[in-house]
Amino acid sequence: MPELSSDKYAYHEWAAVELLEATRYYVEQGGRLGGDFLDEVDRGIAFIVENPEGAPVISAEGVRRKVLARFPYSLLYLVEPGRIRIVTVMHHKRRPGYWADRL
Repeated sequence: MPELSSDKYAYHEWAAVELLEATRYYVEQGGRLGGDFLDEVDRGIAFIVENPEGAPVISAEGVRRKVLARFPYSLLYLVEPGRIRIVTVMHHKRRPGYWADRL
């Protein structure tokens, strides 16, 4: 399981739940999907930490969206002073904007 917090980033509590639920789903599908999903999330986090302004802004509040390569998920995040906040681990088929009250 990826770190949910470090000196550079932190997951919103509901984003952590979403990550756990998505991981559980892929583990239940069998094979290496659960591990592959976590690896892809780790790559997304590494990109965000190294290039905080590298993903497009998708909201007036400055939320950015890093699309994961192999899975239908995006990491939505805010660049805050001294830390990045992961707002949601969003499945692409979920209702748009459901995460807005987390800001």
